[in-house]
Formats: sequence, C-alpha cells, structure tokens
Amino acid sequence: MPNRLYPVKVLAACLALLALPACRQVDEDEAEITVIGSQNELLEAGLRLSDNGRLVRAATAEGLVAFDSEGRVVPALAERWIVTDDGLSYIFRLRAGSDAGGGPISGEKARDALKQALAGLRGTSLALDLDGISEIRAMTGRVLEVRLSRPVPDLLDLLAQPELALLDRGRGTGPFQLRREKGAIILRPVAPEKRGLPEDPTWQETIRKLRVTPLEADAATKAFADGRTDIVMGGTLVDYGLGRAVSGISQRFLRSDAVAGLFGLVIVNGEGLLARAELREALAMAIDRDALAADLGIPGWMPTGRLVPATAGDAPAGIGERWSGIDMAARRATASQRLAKWTKDPDAATLRIALPQGPGSDAVFARLEADLGAVGLRLRRVAMNAAADLRLVDAVARYGRADWYLNQFACNAGRPVCSATADRRAADARAATDPAKRAELLTEAEAQLTMANGYIPLGTPVRWALVRDPQPGFVANPRGHHPLLALARRPK
Repeated sequence: MPNRLYPVKVLAACLALLALPACRQVDEDEAEITVIGSQNELLEAGLRLSDNGRLVRAATAEGLVAFDSEGRVVPALAERWIVTDDGLSYIFRLRAGSDAGGGPISGEKARDALKQALAGLRGTSLALDLDGISEIRAMTGRVLEVRLSRPVPDLLDLLAQPELALLDRGRGTGPFQLRREKGAIILRPVAPEKRGLPEDPTWQETIRKLRVTPLEADAATKAFADGRTDIVMGGTLVDYGLGRAVSGISQRFLRSDAVAGLFGLVIVNGEGLLARAELREALAMAIDRDALAADLGIPGWMPTGRLVPATAGDAPAGIGERWSGIDMAARRATASQRLAKWTKDPDAATLRIALPQGPGSDAVFARLEADLGAVGLRLRRVAMNAAADLRLVDAVARYGRADWYLNQFACNAGRPVCSATADRRAADARAATDPAKRAELLTEAEAQLTMANGYIPLGTPVRWALVRDPQPGFVANPRGHHPLLALARRPK
C-alpha cells in the first residue's frame, strides 16, 4: 500500500511557503547560494569527491575542458583541440596564461598534472572509464597530446570531469578563488585577463562573488521559503518532497534535471544470507518497484530492475526488465521458498540497510520493509557511514553509454560482490571495433553482472534545485551539473 507517512513529512516545508516574502534586501555584490550537504563536502581534497566536492572543484580548478551551464563540453585550459581521423589522438592547444604557481601554462606542466590525476584515480570506476589512454605527450610550447589505445567516444566528457582538473601542489587556476568562513565558503571570481583569457570590459558590472552555504535539506528549503537564498542546489530523491512543497502548487521554483544513472542498493556484505547469488536475487525479485514509484509520487520517476537502463545509448537490446510477465505474488512465492532456511532464524534474517536521512528515504525504507517482510526478512535502518549489509547508491552517469554502468560494479572498483567474467566481457567490449561484436559482448557483460546480483536496482536518480527568477545562469540539464561561474553573473 502507498506510504501514508511521506506527505506528512513534507507538510512543515509546505507551511514555510506562507513565509515567502514579496521583497527583500539584496546585496548586489554577493549572491547567496545554498547547497544541501556539509561544509566538509565543500572543502574535500583528493579525487574521491561528493557531488558538492565536484561542484567546488570545478569552480576553483580547471581541466583541459569543462561543462557549460547546459552540460556541453567547452574549452577550459585548452582553448582548442583536434582529433585525428582514427580517433586515437587528441591534440590540445593550451591557452596562454599563468598556472596556480604563477608560472606560465605549458604542455609539460599539463602533462604532469594530468598524469598525477590519472594515478590518483586508480581503483575507481572513473579510472576504468579512462583506461583507453595509453600516453600523454607534451609537444612544442603549449601543446599536449593524449594518445589512445582504442577509440574512447566520451573522452572529452571524461576530461571535463572535476576530478580531472589540473592541479599544481593541490591548487587550481580558477575561475574562482576560495575563502573559508564559518558555516560557508566565499568564491571570488578571477578576472579573465588574469587567467589568460581576453579582457572583459564589463566584468566588474556583470560578475559578483558567491557565498555558498551548506545546510541540511529542511533548513535549506526553509531558507529559500524565508527569502534568505535565491538558489538551493544538490537536491536528490531523498529530499525531493521538501523542494516540491516549498515550490508551491505551481512548482514555479522547482527545477529538475533529467539525469540518468543509478538508484538502488549495493551489497556491501557478501556473507551469510547474502553470500549466494540466488538469495541476493530473491531480495531483488520481492521488491514492488511500481508500488515504490506510487509511494514516492515523483513526476517522471522511472522504476527499473535492470542494471543498464534501456535509455543508455548502447544498452544491450536483448536484455529487458527482469521478471517481466511474472506477477508479484509468484515472484514473492519463489523468493520465500529460496529464503525459507534463513527466515527461521530472526538474527540471520535481519539485514542492515544504510540510507541517508530524508522523507524520500523514509518512503524507500517503508516500502522495502514491507516487501522484504512479506518474504520473511527483517530490515534495520542504519546511517550511511555505518556498517551495513545493503547501502543506497545514488549516482548520476558521467556519460550515456553502457560502459559507465558496467564499470560501476567492476571488481577493480572495489565492489565486494562482483563478476570477473563480466569485467572481462566489458573490457573486450571496450576494445571491440566491430559494432555487432561490441553489442554481443555488452549483452554478455550485463547478463553476467545481473546474475551476480551484487546490485539491486530500484529506479533512476533524481536531481533538483530551487531557483528564484531571474537566474539565467541556471539551466536544467541531463548532467545535473551547474557551473558556479554562470550563477555569478548578475541577473539583467
């Protein structure tokens, strides 16, 4: 049955709409942006970044290329590039200017910084996405070549990731300078001519600094309702109801990004009940995803039991939704039969599930508790950083092909439950030049990974923001990435 508690959870946020002021004092030299999260996320170092960490890294350090406000790849440290006809060489011409250490930008420094970034990504799924890079060469002056062992159609999308920013002893080249304050960070834009770009005579009149304040979702949406911020970013399925409530009946302020990716449960303890693939499958088949969609009530949310969604650009055509044509009663009967040995012992039949706090998580837990309870299992909810058996995965795809999904669950990416056979098929698919052979290998890879049952898909991720008009720098896009420099421009 639908989760009756979910609407109650957002009632307080809905009441906050009544406090929305008709006008307020505005500091024309500073824009207030609120992100849902913590200050620790905003100040993350290294290359294992949260969404908020990626937002700030993109604001304070540049890679060869970047994403604009519509999610398109645009020049950054590289002012232009060419690709050879065979797709195996990308040659970048770097812009003139100074690096973070004050010296001139050069091919040698860019080569060393990119190699350092790639080395730091070892053991991650992003490293697998980039494993087609065979050599990085500094050429004459400000020219850099990236050579590939195989075509990588999404190379520019990957090089635009904030993790691939080129750092000099941990520092980047802008477009902002960061200063910490208690409970916030201040981002001051760096003038174009100081970054090796043409001078903009209107810069001072059109650009303002940003104050980025991290808050929990309920406090962030209340700040928007009270008129203390014009933008709230970083919303997910977990807190979507709060944003929808504050946006009012017209939903005028709510902006949703049509993102693709993963939203489901990863097996993090492959022992006991979860040691066998057929028992892990029993959990997956007992979940009523259509009922979960009704509980959540999120427009456009697509439930799925498939690892690679059909919307992926090269999703294997021979694989569809699991258990199609089998009604829920039959699925649960099969699951109950498989689990019968374990459900006799209350301790063995209790699973710890790690979920973040929020009304969306409450709805997800209530649905899972009911559905898995129907086959004799018990759930205990724990915090995201606690020891668990199942943990929520909520990730936006970096690019739109099947490889990204398969690489997320590779053994080399540190997943406790994985399939070496699936990894080999996926690697062969990446290297295949014949489209038919690649499609065959992708089908085999997804089938093997599905049979491993190390991940229980639930549906698509959700990304949302609250934006008070006018904010022309904010554009909903399928990457869910919103560069802060565009938001620093004063509304006309």
